[in-house]
Amino acid sequence: MKYVTRLLRVLVVCCLANYLLVCTAVLPLSGLSAVIVLLALLVGYLVIHIRPCNAPGATRRLRTLLGGYALLEAFHFDTPFTITALVATGVLWLALYKTGRLAGRMPGLPAWVPVVIDLLIWLIVMGLLMLNGFLRVLITCNRLRIVWRVLLLVCWWVPVFNLYLFYHVLHAARSEYYFGLGRLEREAVHAENKDCRTKYPIMLVHGIFFRDWQLVNYWGRIPQALQKCGATLYYGGQQSAASVAVSAAELKAHVEAVLAETGAEKLNLIAHSKGGLDSRYAISRLGLAPYIASLTTINTPHRGCVFAQHLLETLPKSVLSWMERRYNAVFHVLGDEEPDFMGGVRDLAADACAAFNEQTPDADGVYYQSVMSTMRSPKSAGFPLNLTWRLVNRYDRQENDGLVARSSAEWGHFLGNLTVPGRRGISHGDVIDLMREDIAGFDVREFYIELVHGLKKRGL
Repeated sequence: MKYVTRLLRVLVVCCLANYLLVCTAVLPLSGLSAVIVLLALLVGYLVIHIRPCNAPGATRRLRTLLGGYALLEAFHFDTPFTITALVATGVLWLALYKTGRLAGRMPGLPAWVPVVIDLLIWLIVMGLLMLNGFLRVLITCNRLRIVWRVLLLVCWWVPVFNLYLFYHVLHAARSEYYFGLGRLEREAVHAENKDCRTKYPIMLVHGIFFRDWQLVNYWGRIPQALQKCGATLYYGGQQSAASVAVSAAELKAHVEAVLAETGAEKLNLIAHSKGGLDSRYAISRLGLAPYIASLTTINTPHRGCVFAQHLLETLPKSVLSWMERRYNAVFHVLGDEEPDFMGGVRDLAADACAAFNEQTPDADGVYYQSVMSTMRSPKSAGFPLNLTWRLVNRYDRQENDGLVARSSAEWGHFLGNLTVPGRRGISHGDVIDLMREDIAGFDVREFYIELVHGLKKRGL
């Protein structure tokens, strides 16, 4: 059936692209019959644009993505046919003209005119096909990073290089579609088994310089995936930047509010970056230990950042003061009551974390576990992680995620280091799906589903 559909698609596109030839030589038509054939071809062409292919079981985004791929594939495979037909058109027009078979139909028309008309029709038909395909892919393909989108928009006209761009887009769209389809199948199994329905609700605790905004979720597509599989989720709700002590107090207040609302005995905390330090402080020094079943830290600098301490010691105080004022002013407007840029940054320095660890021992009865991810090169992420990766690599002298060195993130039961083959790696932002990007070799939503499922199997 797939090949029959493709054959029909090729037939419709070729006939429409060479409509003038079809109605003059192949099927000599005129008047009403020519209009009917044209309308039939236009309807078929419109159907190809609206529904290029079938994608059973896929989400709307994946259907749109696959449709874009199918249109680009149609352009790719149909172009040789239409070019062949175009050449044949010229030959046939010339033959018809010289044999006099056009007499009476198109009197006085030079032989080159219909050829040019056919060429223009072909360019319009195939151009719209390609444009629709590219727009679908550009809008829906998460694997197509912004640099490729810019190159495509700017360099589509460059010979040879545009072919390279074309095939890159085709590959990205195809690989993401099958990746997404496989993920949906796995997610359906998890949802049916309620693999994320833990004994205690889960609270997601964000890191520094971000908030729990409703419109733009810090955790990307992860919460939705967990909830589909049975998880009950809440958020830490602390300000974007403040000292660990202040953030921990805000976190404690939100934990107590959730416990009162749900009647739950305890919560499972999953914390990213500085959120892990906020959580440990609240558990061990603010009395939350009896109400926390587990703490999972994601890329948390438990032993601090050497590069952060170096910058604090070397950057001019005027620069630090300017950064602090600008940041605090912006996030005050965005909702933070008392943002404290420098308070949050100072608590991430290596010396500060060393003192923090001495004063904040793990609490009995709380299960601690951690996980880390690493980038393989600065090209694994955009600004500013591509710059800070170099700083961490220089001063911490370890593989890192763009902000945190690997050994700094190990705490409690270490689940391991997340990475992917090749030069890509997984950045500090990738591990929380910050950019909503599907990374080849790493399904971030599946990782969190398995993480929470592990808590469930532990009876938590």
